[in-house]
Parts: sequence; C-alpha cells; structure tokens
Amino acid sequence: MKFDLLIINGKLIDPAFGFSKKGDIGIKDGKIEKIYAPGKLTPKVISTFPKESILDANGAVVTPGLVDIHVHLREPGREDEETVVSGCESAAAGGFTSLCCMPNTQPAIDNQETVKFVTSLAENADCRVYCIGAITKNREGKELSEIGDLVKAGIVAISDDGDYVQNPDLMRRALEYARMFDLPVITHAEDEFLAAGGVMNESFQSTKLGMPGTPAVAEEIAVIRDIKLAGLTDSRLHVAHVSTVGGVEAIRRGKAEGVKVTAEAAPHHFTLTDDLIAERFDTNLRVNPPLRTEADRQAIIEGLIDGTIDCIATDHAPHTEEEKDTVFDEAPPGIIGLETSLGLAITELVGKGYLSLPDMLAKMSANPAHIMGLTSNKLQEGEIADLTIFNPDAAWIVKEKKFKSKCKNSPFVERKLKGKILVTIMNGRVTFRAK
Repeated sequence: MKFDLLIINGKLIDPAFGFSKKGDIGIKDGKIEKIYAPGKLTPKVISTFPKESILDANGAVVTPGLVDIHVHLREPGREDEETVVSGCESAAAGGFTSLCCMPNTQPAIDNQETVKFVTSLAENADCRVYCIGAITKNREGKELSEIGDLVKAGIVAISDDGDYVQNPDLMRRALEYARMFDLPVITHAEDEFLAAGGVMNESFQSTKLGMPGTPAVAEEIAVIRDIKLAGLTDSRLHVAHVSTVGGVEAIRRGKAEGVKVTAEAAPHHFTLTDDLIAERFDTNLRVNPPLRTEADRQAIIEGLIDGTIDCIATDHAPHTEEEKDTVFDEAPPGIIGLETSLGLAITELVGKGYLSLPDMLAKMSANPAHIMGLTSNKLQEGEIADLTIFNPDAAWIVKEKKFKSKCKNSPFVERKLKGKILVTIMNGRVTFRAK
C-alpha cells in the first residue's frame, strides 16, 4: 500500500461517532484510504514509507477538521484588514479546514457575482470557504436579497450580521423564503434603538467608567422576537454570538418548545468580562455584542454544557492597528479569533472541567457543520482527508508576531494557553505545520 501521507501513533477522536482510539491513518488522493488499529503497521512496514510522508502524532489528537461558521474575511472592500487568502492562512493555523464568511463586505455579499468572486478567491486557499449571503440588499434592512439566486450561487445561510433586521415583517419574510431552501437564517440579535450609542456592556463598570452602555435587554428582546418568528414560520434560526443570561434562557425555552433554533458562543464571551475594561482600557476589548458580566459568562458556559448553545464560533473580525489605536469609544468593535479559539476552548472549558474533549470538539466541528449543512468530514475510510492534529496538553503563549492574520487585534496576546495546533490537513494537503 502506498500513501501520500501516513499519520502514525495518533489518538483518533471523532465526536460525531463518539469514538476515541489509537490508530494510524493512510491518506491518498485527498481521502482517508486506510485506518489501522495499533500495531497493524509494524515499524518495518512504516520504514518503507518516505520520511517526508510520515507524520508522527504521538501524544497528539487527530480529529476531523475544525469548522468555523462565523468569520469576517473583509474581501472585497477591506483588503487592508484581511483577504480571503490571508484569512484562510489564519484559519489553517487555528486548525480549521472549513469556514463560513459573513456578508458584511464592501460591496455586501448580496448577489451571485460577489458570491462567485469570493468563492473563486478561495479555490487554492488553505481552507474551504462557504459564503453566507445577506438577508437584505446591501444589508440595509429595507428589501430582501434575491435569496433564490444566492442559493444557486452556493450560499449556506443568510444573515445581515453586524446589524439586526429591525423590521419584524421583513424578518418573517426572510425566514419564510429561507425555509423553502432549508437554509438557516443567522440573526445578529441586537435591538438598535436600545443599543444605540453603547460602546460596552451597560453595567456597574460602564457607570463607573462613564461610558455609554448597551443593555443586555437589547439582545434578549431581539432573540425572543426572532425565536417567535422562527416558530411561527417553522423555519431554521441560528443565533450568533449569544452573550447574555436572558439570551441563553430564551434559546433554551425555544428549543424546549420545539422551535428550530441553534446558537453559537464566541470564545471571548466565555473567557472575558467587562471588569477587564476598567483594568486595561484596551480597545481590543471592544467587541459587539460587548463583553458582559461574570453572571453572563457563567450562563454562556452553562449553555455550552447543557447543549443550549450548539457550537463555538470565533466571530473573527480583523481591524488594523491604526483603527484600534484610538480611544476606547472610537475604536471599531471586533477582534481576531481564528488562531486562539482551540487554545481558549481547551484552557477555559476542558481544562476547567466544563466540557470533555470530545464534547468540545463536537462544538467546533460536527455541530457547526451540521447547522450549515456542510459535508461533515469524518474519521472513516473513503472520507475526505480534512484533519486537525493537536496536542491538548502542550502549553504555549500567544505571540502577536506569529499571527497569520493580516491584523493583530487580539486581547489574548501574551496569554498562556493549553492545546497547540501541530498540523492541519485539508483535502489531503498539509495547510499548516507548527515550527
């Protein structure tokens, strides 16, 4: 047997099938050709393979490639912040083999031509890219996009992410149209009238700092409205970056009532709170939705534990140093996240006993792929070889100069994390290898 790549001594974890076992994997022509039980490949047989084709995963986990369903690639329009290619390099460095990009580009991804443009840029990139189309034309919240045309071009969901569809009747029509294609509608749940002018969470800290705050109820009202509309239309709703106690509880109730609602949490929302803003005044702590209180952070973790929150998504939002080098309330909201996501999830969720490693991996691979209807890569013979190899016990320190993203706007620089990406493989090709 000849392989293009041979992964040996790995701990194979496939959260979708619930197995964890030792084994070796032979990859050929972009697919998993053969999986061997431990000892089936003897050292003598292994020695017959070229050294450059062997990846020794001793002490590491081999798992289906990670999937991020909430990424801002910025192209077209803001190539100074990120391009499709640089975003995919960043994704590969974070262990991702598939990502879904949001439509708030310039122009917005609200027509077939822009979908095809972004898709063409990703053809030879280091990560699979799936476009999310805009709910409304130019994301203005006034008129629905040509959703059928967008579906034909290959979108996997619709969203006006960055903005909430304020008109409830328009949102109802979007859900009804999306149902015809079994398409999830992703809501950026934030009532703009309640949130207007807020630069951080409305809380004791915002009062103390004298900064205008965005109240939690701005998210909670928006989540409740859209769950009601999803129930009314029997459509699929996905709540992006839920951040509040009330938001989590509304989703929990919606699921209990049988509404087709799913949700994601961003690593910064289960890791940081608004207390840190008073300590650091770091503009990289300005995100949207904002960092909330410790009670909100605990609610996010509880939602991840009990399954109310289905997946982890980065909301990777690059901004240049010039944009962030200003006073807190003038800085654009958003941070990068592709390259710190796995480390934060292992450190904050697995390391502290909230989730098992397979459960955490399910929220970063199988679950997001299922929500978006993506071809779920599996650890099975004949499947596409999209794989992530990482050492869950290896400690590392986040270094700004090592980011592959064009922007470095992360509040986690110099933070010590556990869980290091060693190799990322997409379609049988090594897209990232740690030095």
